[in-house]
Amino acid sequence: MDSTDVKRPLTHLLTTWGVTRLALLLFVFKVFLFPGPDVTTDVSVIYQGWYEILRTGAFPATDITWQYPPAAALAILSPGLLPFLDYASAFFVLAFLADLAVLMLLLDSGLRPGRSPRGAWMWVSAVPLLGPTVYARYDVMVTAVAVAALMAGVRHPRAMGALTALAALLKVWPALLLAGAARKRAWTTTAATAAALAALFALTMPGAFAFLAYQHDRGTEVESVGALALHVARQFGWQGEVLFRYGSLEFVGPYVDLVGNVALGLTALALGWLLLWRLMAEHLAPHTLAEAAFTAVLLFTVTSRVISPQYLVWLIGLAAVCLCSRETRMTLPATLVLTASPLTTLEFPIFFSDVVASTPLGVTLLLLRNALLLTAALTAATRLWRATVPRTSDPSLTHDPRRTRGRPSTGAGRGGAAQPVA
Repeated sequence: MDSTDVKRPLTHLLTTWGVTRLALLLFVFKVFLFPGPDVTTDVSVIYQGWYEILRTGAFPATDITWQYPPAAALAILSPGLLPFLDYASAFFVLAFLADLAVLMLLLDSGLRPGRSPRGAWMWVSAVPLLGPTVYARYDVMVTAVAVAALMAGVRHPRAMGALTALAALLKVWPALLLAGAARKRAWTTTAATAAALAALFALTMPGAFAFLAYQHDRGTEVESVGALALHVARQFGWQGEVLFRYGSLEFVGPYVDLVGNVALGLTALALGWLLLWRLMAEHLAPHTLAEAAFTAVLLFTVTSRVISPQYLVWLIGLAAVCLCSRETRMTLPATLVLTASPLTTLEFPIFFSDVVASTPLGVTLLLLRNALLLTAALTAATRLWRATVPRTSDPSLTHDPRRTRGRPSTGAGRGGAAQPVA
């Protein structure tokens, strides 16, 4: 193949990334104003307030909006690495660099022989559809660590374990990256690293785990799947209201606790399904690791009592890792997440007042976005199950005692060179 044929699409991809990211920077630096409420106040007010406390060597334990595991302090303190910039500007620059790091990881994987650049294109095209919120939250930094963990994959399980532990202590959800991990070294390294980091924070900074109580008390946030029932109930005279609680706008009123409990029950069912899948799955290819992580995060997103816009950054990153494999079964779920991204920007921040007020426009946007995410979750789970769990009626898939259960079926044998998971 002519090298020009390879360079031309790469040039298009990098140009698209540069143009779209310049637009995001112009919005967060307020050269241009993005419609809706200012999404950057979380950085300039909330994050910077936490920064002033964290730099004294303590967590903001008395602030109920601090609902993050202890390593989140590293992300909030990171703008101190750029002392020549004010806090918000430094944060935006670091978010931009995390975005670039994800792109480099995806290109490094996608441009290898037998791999696909679709993952890089997914990241390049989907992230700007979320608007400036991407650079005004630290989730893009967490996603960069999570993508690096999946890239380590089956080839470097200890590296994956260490990165997964760090990412999980930044924002919990990356613990789900282990859903499809077949090697014990990944699990044990994750546990050991997480325990060591947690102990370090607990011993050196007071209030490291105060977030657990606040997270437990959270209610039904207005953008979640469960909140749709309350939005619809409002159209028929339900007298509940929306209040700012625990860092987000939540429903308060009759039956809200019931909706929250149903969501928790569905989350428990999702966890049970993942455990069952893990016990039943036998045909684990290298790309199954990323597919299982994507499916797990989708399931926990749609059953959560909270769906913040930045949650889409996680899903885009994991979908992009899946698409780096030509054999992935997650093309349709990834496409649904891509389609849900602009709808997320429409519901927040552009028409967020309509969502809060449960107007027909707000409810319609929320219904469409959440329906796409729910469909993506169910499709991903179905495809993951069918591809990895043998059918008992198929004689070609009967149990072979020589095959180690849970090992990647397409990986190399002992001493061989297994393909990277992503």
